Amino acid sequence: MNRIAETLDWLNGIVWGPPMLILLFGTHLFLTFRLRFIQRYMLHAIRLSLQRHKEGDGDISHFGALTTAMAATVGTGNIFGVATAVALGGPGAVLWMWLTGVFGIATKYAEALLSVKFRVVMPDGTMAGGPMYVLERGMNNKPLAILFAVMTALAAFGIGNMVQANSIAGLAQETLNIAPWITGLVLAVLTAIVILGGIRSIARVCEKLVPFMALVYVIGCVILLVMGWKTLGDTITLIITSAFTGQAAAGGFVGAGLREAMRFGIARGLFSNESGLGSAPIVAAAAQTKTPARQALVSATGTFWDTVVICLLSGLVMVNSGHWLEGLKGAALAKATFADLHTLGPIILTFGLLTFVFSTILGWSYFGEKAMEYLFGPKVIPPYRIAWVLAVLGGAMASLPVVWNFADFANALMAAPNLISLLVLSPLIVRETREHLWELK
Repeated sequence: MNRIAETLDWLNGIVWGPPMLILLFGTHLFLTFRLRFIQRYMLHAIRLSLQRHKEGDGDISHFGALTTAMAATVGTGNIFGVATAVALGGPGAVLWMWLTGVFGIATKYAEALLSVKFRVVMPDGTMAGGPMYVLERGMNNKPLAILFAVMTALAAFGIGNMVQANSIAGLAQETLNIAPWITGLVLAVLTAIVILGGIRSIARVCEKLVPFMALVYVIGCVILLVMGWKTLGDTITLIITSAFTGQAAAGGFVGAGLREAMRFGIARGLFSNESGLGSAPIVAAAAQTKTPARQALVSATGTFWDTVVICLLSGLVMVNSGHWLEGLKGAALAKATFADLHTLGPIILTFGLLTFVFSTILGWSYFGEKAMEYLFGPKVIPPYRIAWVLAVLGGAMASLPVVWNFADFANALMAAPNLISLLVLSPLIVRETREHLWELK
């Protein structure tokens, strides 16, 4: 197992090295300018995302598709991922993470548009779509489509299931002294109740859970910022200046240069919102929408809320707390930050982690299901859902460093073919946008 872990660490250093980060952020920039800064439509997109009525063919509403996608993307990365970025990249990492979200809106729009454009109707009448269908039907490249589907199915059981269950079990044992098998059993039962009903059941739960959990966490962050308002101005100035100059060593903080600020800010931003990864477009294809461009706008708001809002608030709170100067990293930094709110802070942090993780399990269950359906047909769905529930129970009781590493590797092999399709089919994306969005202005 140690040899496997070392090999995966080495592979991840390659696949998530500078070339991948440049490809991802470069795609964000390219599509932003190619689509005439599609981010300017965010207010219209947010209004559109709140609609829950049927307006076209599909399985779930705009809002249901958005919240299901956000269920998978809003997770521990919004808290512990941000804390890691600050600890390793310094305060400047927060600005780079925020910029990744701003420009990533264009990529999320583009991949959702293609997913709806090339979706298919299955024999049971449900919709199926995602990068695998875009690669096969839009680019006529079946091998890349199969690669994406295989990596999605594998990554789903890792980053979307077992490591999430393990995070909840570890938190429950640490804070409430609950045995991991008990947490795993409860979580497996709750997961089964939701996912056995399919995408409509998942969407119904996510429509209620995601806005509530995000609102509670945002309120907690705002309270902490109000408490520390005297230093907030200096904190914002520090974030902006150190984003371009780096941050010298101070206190227990070992110092970080411009390269570290960019690297960890961009990487954590990408991991948080998953723009370019190709996962969220899978559920976008299930939306009831008149045109691909309309659902694409709705999907793009997921990146806005996830990174531009939630990750930014997390970053501001953690830098403003000053605990990063003590040399704290990851979970320790997040816990110390919220402990400043005394009794309420740890409760908000625990609630946020529990709900973020559970929602991620629900969202990724659908991503993995559609990938398996693409590979093996509808007959695989019932046994897949049973395996998913059992994996939740197993993940809660297992030690999973190798699973974490493999999931990161699989995510890279998901992103690569998806990004290729976005760049190759960018003329089609522009044409659809011109016809259904620009021409309406």
